Amino acid sequence: MAQDMAQDTTQNTTPNTTQDTTQSTAGDIAADLPRDTPRTLQLHGIHVPLVTPFTRTGEIATEALEALAHEVLDGGATGIVALGTTGETACLDEAERDLVTGVCARVCRERGAMLTVGAGAVGTRAAEASLAALARWPQAGAALVTVPSFVRPSAAGVLAHFGRLAEVSPVPLVVYHIPHRTGQPLDAAALRALAALPRVAGVKYSTGSIDQEAVELLGDRPAGFHVLAGDDVYVSPMLAMGASGGILASAHLATERFAQLAASWRAGDAARARTLGHALAGLSAAAFAEPNPAVVKGVLHAQGRIPSPDVRLPLLPASEAAVTGVLERLAALDEPLAGQAPG
Repeated sequence: MAQDMAQDTTQNTTPNTTQDTTQSTAGDIAADLPRDTPRTLQLHGIHVPLVTPFTRTGEIATEALEALAHEVLDGGATGIVALGTTGETACLDEAERDLVTGVCARVCRERGAMLTVGAGAVGTRAAEASLAALARWPQAGAALVTVPSFVRPSAAGVLAHFGRLAEVSPVPLVVYHIPHRTGQPLDAAALRALAALPRVAGVKYSTGSIDQEAVELLGDRPAGFHVLAGDDVYVSPMLAMGASGGILASAHLATERFAQLAASWRAGDAARARTLGHALAGLSAAAFAEPNPAVVKGVLHAQGRIPSPDVRLPLLPASEAAVTGVLERLAALDEPLAGQAPG
């Protein structure tokens, strides 16, 4: 949030000629793109918002990041998300964000996988510039853009914000709806209005519950509009109600099982999906026992998959008890599923 506010301040103090140039560049990019992008993006299934692993001296561990990207794709993930909340984006500098995006883009190019990149800002002009920068990454299939936080615009203001971004973005948008972080709740009618924008491809739905708005949205989901579960604990009921998939931090730890869960609901195998869903909900709850992504990184380090469990301030490393709790859940995960065929 502070970073986004700093970007807005920069925009407000820059001479008008610079602002006009930025807007013109974004407009030129958009002019070469069709306004009605076919919603054929690979936004179904499980997408993993990758952590940003650090070395013991605090630099980005690029080899570990690349390995994680391959591992989750090997496990059945449809795609990866770079620069999400789980990636500690607000704590990275611009060069580090570019480094992370470059690594993820390379892996997705090699694997033919979907890459979504976190972008945007509190202010619309700053968000335009953030999205325009994605033109450097042809592998990016979509941008994950949070509903404006802190300023708390009206629902009409949110719609105008995304309407402007949809006009200038070089890639389709996935609206990140997370009201406990943004302070901006949106009802089903507002989400349908966003879905009607031609370059808005979906929503990451993270309200912290299965609320009435989710029921209404999924009960009459706009054609071609992807609803992605963003709260790991609730992914199974969201899939049962018709969500396309999920963007799930805990899927770092059991990617194959989460992919099987999505496949089971898609195939109509409710009995198997319920068994998987209950087991994975317990795992996810344990993985979020402390602020994300501390526990996930602690477990990945304990598994030898990243060189350190470190997070950047103001986050703190996970407690030993939290990490142990997840490791125990992982060890027990196969027990109730023994003997079932792969999904």
